[in-house]
Parts: sequence; structure tokens; C-alpha cells
Amino acid sequence: MSSRHNTMIDPPIEDLLSKVDSKFTLVTLGSRRAREINSYFNHLGEGLGKAVPPQVTSLARKPLSIAFEEIAADKIVGVVPEPEAPAADDEAEATEGEPGDE
Repeated sequence: MSSRHNTMIDPPIEDLLSKVDSKFTLVTLGSRRAREINSYFNHLGEGLGKAVPPQVTSLARKPLSIAFEEIAADKIVGVVPEPEAPAADDEAEATEGEPGDE
């Protein structure tokens, strides 16, 4: 009887990928949240109050593991920003100098 070392992450990567639209979104969302968690723990004794504490109870010690647990628990959701429409003044300036307007 051999004992196997569990190398899978918890939560499973398949569960995490079902929460976002792509693996790139998962990496970005997880890394940004991990930085926020790390900042929270670094400033814990200073009372700055700007960083949001972890949103799940976790035995993990690493900020990225905590961030992934938050994503799996639907506590952290990625939002895709809408592209900004150019202002009317910007459009007028852009078309004034185009060739063929004479």
C-alpha cells in the first residue's frame, strides 16, 4: 500500500475556471486579490483600514490560496470594464485633419 501525496489544489482548478470566462481572467483576478490580502496582512497592526480582509475562513497561509478560495466561494467576482466611448470633442478633432476633407 503506497500513500500518494495529494498534489491537487483545493479548490480544484476546474471549479475555479467555471467561475470566470477564461484562465487569463482567473490569473488576473487571483493575483490582484492576493496582493490586496497581502497588503491587508502587512498593514494589520497599523490601523490603516484601506484593505479588505479575507472574505472566507481559511487554513491556508498564502494569499493566492486564500484568493482562490474566495473566488470558489463567489465572494470575489471579476467585472469586465466597458470600453469608453470617445467624447464628441475628440471625434471632431480626429476628423478635422483627415485627408480628403477638402
